[in-house]
Amino acid sequence: MTKALSLMPSAFKKAFRLSPFAFHLPTFSLKNTFRLLPFAFCLIMVASCTRNPDMQEPGDSKLQGEWKQDSVPAQKSLVTYSLYDIKFSCDSFLLKISTVSKVNYGADTCMSKGHWDEYIRGTYSQRQDTLHIKGQFCNADGSYKNEQGCFRFGDYEEYFKVHRKGDSLIRFVSTSNVIPINAHLIKRTSCIPKPL
Repeated sequence: MTKALSLMPSAFKKAFRLSPFAFHLPTFSLKNTFRLLPFAFCLIMVASCTRNPDMQEPGDSKLQGEWKQDSVPAQKSLVTYSLYDIKFSCDSFLLKISTVSKVNYGADTCMSKGHWDEYIRGTYSQRQDTLHIKGQFCNADGSYKNEQGCFRFGDYEEYFKVHRKGDSLIRFVSTSNVIPINAHLIKRTSCIPKPL
């Protein structure tokens, strides 16, 4: 019977015997693991943060300016309706909603005999024919509106389908309202980005 030839020397075989105790990988203690947690947390935070821009974005050049809605379809037969004035400046907007109502919903100090105005300011973005505006209700001077004031307060968000009827006429069709906003251009402006 012949012996099988081995190419590996016997001393080498003894040193690298494959057994569970042959290799001892360095292990971290629990103390070292907890030291790495703050470092790992900081790495995750830095990777997920983005810097806000220092200047306004340019926005849509075709929207820049002041737009006004003069009437709504079947206005005389409606119990309540709203007219919109929208001012676009770069990527920002200021929206004035003038509501007229034949029904008294509350105190005359707020209702002003069935006519009141609400203001919203914020930013907008446009993707193809969809305009997304997002902002907050504010006072007429643009200051923050608190809960004790009249009517709505807090966040405002709306999506509109935009249909251009010419250079000075735009139809905004809200995704949450059936009455479209037919607005005409009052004043054309150009975007001059301001620091934030």
